Amino acid sequence: MVILAQRQLKKNTSNIFSTFTILKNITVIFLISIYLFSATELHQLFKLPLLLEHFSEHKQKDNSLSLYKFLTMHYATNDDNDGDKDKDMKLPFKSNDECANSINIAFTPTNLLLTLKPIFLINKSFNICNDYFSPTSVLSSIWQPPRA
Repeated sequence: MVILAQRQLKKNTSNIFSTFTILKNITVIFLISIYLFSATELHQLFKLPLLLEHFSEHKQKDNSLSLYKFLTMHYATNDDNDGDKDKDMKLPFKSNDECANSINIAFTPTNLLLTLKPIFLINKSFNICNDYFSPTSVLSSIWQPPRA
């Protein structure tokens, strides 16, 4: 009976941990998505239906137009002669939306008490200069003024 209860408990805890892992992964993906769509130009991908709609309008006018020619016409060259500049500027990655955002979050603890204790002290003296060095008059003569 005890072994059966232990197996059931182990099974329940593994289910809880697997559920927690799934929720953690979903939360991470959600937060990264929010950041990427708000702080980068990735939100331009939401305009892809406009691109397809505009391509179909051009395709109705000229049936021989390919997707490559359409993209070249709108992104590689200046396309000011077809009279739909306002629609052209609504295409993805065609205009700059000035989406430079800065998200700064700082958590400051309210009750923080730091106590620093020294681990050990070293009481040792070190000699910085050598006692055996004595300057000679030859070495100090370079600093004398010239003599006539």
